[in-house]
Amino acid sequence: MKCCTVTRVVVCMAMWLSMAATIQAYQGESDNDRTLSPYFLVISDDADTDQLPLKSTLVDVDISGVIADVHIRQVYENRGEKPLEAIYVFPASIRAAVYGMKMTIGERTIVADIRTREAARQEYEQAKQEGRSVSLLEQHRPNVFQMNVANILPSDVIEVEVLYTELLIPLDSVYEFVYPTVVGPRYSNQSAAQAGPEDRWVENPYLNEGEPAPYTFDIRVNLSAGMPIQDIVCTSHTTTINYEGKSFATVELDESENAGGNRDFICKYRLSGSSIQTGLLLYEGVEENFFLTMMQPPQKVRADQIPPREYIFIVDVSGSMHGFPLDVTKALLKDLIGGLRVSDTFNVLLFSGGSSVLAEQSLPATKQNITHALEVIDRQRGGGGTELLPALKRALGLPSAEGRSRTVIIATDGYVSVEKESFDLIRNNLGEANMFAFGIGSSVNRYIIEGMARAGMGEPFVVTKPEEAPGIAATFRKLLANPVLTDITVSFDGFDTYDVEPLSVPDVFADRPVIVFGKWRGVPQGIIRVQGITGHEVFTKEIDVSASAMLEENSALMYLWARHRIAMLSDYTRLGPDDERTSEIISLGLMYHLLTEYTSFVAIDSQVRLPGGGSVTVKQPLPLPQGVSPYAVGGGMRSAKMCAPAMQLYSVAADEVLCKEARIEHERKKDKDGSASSDNTALGIHMEIKEVNVTGSLDKDTVRRIIAGNITLMEQCAADMQDSAELSFTMVVDAGGRVKEVKADKEYFMDKQPGDCIIKLLKQIRFPSSKDTRDKEIRLVLVVKDNVKQG
Repeated sequence: MKCCTVTRVVVCMAMWLSMAATIQAYQGESDNDRTLSPYFLVISDDADTDQLPLKSTLVDVDISGVIADVHIRQVYENRGEKPLEAIYVFPASIRAAVYGMKMTIGERTIVADIRTREAARQEYEQAKQEGRSVSLLEQHRPNVFQMNVANILPSDVIEVEVLYTELLIPLDSVYEFVYPTVVGPRYSNQSAAQAGPEDRWVENPYLNEGEPAPYTFDIRVNLSAGMPIQDIVCTSHTTTINYEGKSFATVELDESENAGGNRDFICKYRLSGSSIQTGLLLYEGVEENFFLTMMQPPQKVRADQIPPREYIFIVDVSGSMHGFPLDVTKALLKDLIGGLRVSDTFNVLLFSGGSSVLAEQSLPATKQNITHALEVIDRQRGGGGTELLPALKRALGLPSAEGRSRTVIIATDGYVSVEKESFDLIRNNLGEANMFAFGIGSSVNRYIIEGMARAGMGEPFVVTKPEEAPGIAATFRKLLANPVLTDITVSFDGFDTYDVEPLSVPDVFADRPVIVFGKWRGVPQGIIRVQGITGHEVFTKEIDVSASAMLEENSALMYLWARHRIAMLSDYTRLGPDDERTSEIISLGLMYHLLTEYTSFVAIDSQVRLPGGGSVTVKQPLPLPQGVSPYAVGGGMRSAKMCAPAMQLYSVAADEVLCKEARIEHERKKDKDGSASSDNTALGIHMEIKEVNVTGSLDKDTVRRIIAGNITLMEQCAADMQDSAELSFTMVVDAGGRVKEVKADKEYFMDKQPGDCIIKLLKQIRFPSSKDTRDKEIRLVLVVKDNVKQG
């Protein structure tokens, strides 16, 4: 490498020594030293292998009353010249009861069988080796699934369908359907050598910041509410909403959102008169009968009936919270802490890799103490790992004030892999306190957010946009000031029930119905009675069982009951293989044809299509969730693969280079017109986008934003340039968003290495796909400035 000034010689030698040490460390590294960690995708040099086999995800949702039935279609296509095995990690609702899967290859459709996890994996591996097309669906978390599709031959199009159902539970009279689209990167300090198969999914590739999902996304919702609909809104995506009568509507995704698979799809609706559907659902099966009752809680009590409270705020300031999530958290906390009563006390604990506490004991909510707390929170920028468990232990161990009801509030994106340990810790330590969990971000880990609130007998909230924070903070304050129902009991008079869930009903803080599942025998008759305490009064509500009709469309109740039972068995603690609860989960999964952490779906084609097997394994890369910083990807050594292409100018193989976190050490500066620059002063150069021109159907602003997300890497490519210059490139993009060709318009370089490095990076960028099958052309002009000479 060439360094022409004394300053640059020193800089370049330091860079080289640092990289050499990192490479040597990696080459000697074993799984015992390396932790599980997501990493940024580096496209293989093998042009014959399709690195992005997932082409589309299509979702059809049918909502009938309070039950949603979801049909997912994933289309895989092999555009390369080698047989593939595709591995795709994707999310679903935390309440999803996954009850079916099938695979279609041409004219053949194979319905999947439910097996124990080990048996399904064995059948999958055997079919793969025999050369049969086969798909396997496994659960790693109740909201994280993995699809394996093996022996996808060149030109193959394989469609895999997944079916699940879930119950929609209103909060303050608002129903919400959420379809999670992408699994956010999870921090883990677990050794790769000690990780079990249920944890290795954490090692998943992600696209660089600004790159859209490499597959199209579409969703359609059919809503049959059973009662007049007051209004519907989609807060996450641009949609078209059509009403067909008073109680039926459709919600369709706008064509501009076909790359919108980087954030949760959220649809909210309210029924006429702000009412909640209450009553009884019955289903009579062949061998078992099921019921579900939803009861409207009473009105909230007066604020003067509520004793003084102590609030403990636990705030995630780790790397994944950098930027948008932490900004939203700050706004939320300013609203919450600023609204405390003078009679309240509070404390704040900040955590990332370690933790710090505002005070060793909770402070009175005076103006001075609140101002100090907000100043401390406002100074946070986000960085480091996400050590949630030590932070929870420290917060829960703080001394409590006598005569006060303690409330714990945690704000995080939930990008950790210790969900069950967290639930168990909360359940065993909270005592009389309640926990409210706030998920911050466009695609949060709802499993841990909802699980922590459930374990802590509180309520979960998710804030996806800055403008939502004030309204959600107001809702939270209203809940705490006006609890609804405590000491709840449910009894059955003349209605022969068994296997009722939940065994005890938690306190109701919100305008959320009391929900009870179960089975029944004999004739559906008698009374279901709910009693509790509201304020200083006794509340009673009754439902006449004989007045409810048995409907075939209520067949989903058996899946919902079994899913709820499984959640109660497994949510709060890690189970051993010999634990009796593990055996019960397996039995429930097999009996009710449900996906669980111990049961999986496998679909095997009868035809041998690739004698001898031998497919290439490709992990489907995921887009970074909208608003999530690259700091979220980088908990371990593999994160450095993001900058491997830039190191080609040093003649080091991309597979060997690990320039740890070089990409994320420098935050880009974005000006108002969307241009981007960086501050790689150690490289001696500075690069920015001067001009972007687009022909065809690509959006110019989107193209500029995506290229800006890769500018720091291109800056590293140009590290050896001796003079300031303008670099122009022409890029040809196909209908799928792939860069087919890149040409430098002029010869700028003393040798080809820097130019080839930038061209290679540009070829790896993925743009949104379009229905226009014609190639598009992008003309890009970059400005490179020599910081050494200018300084």
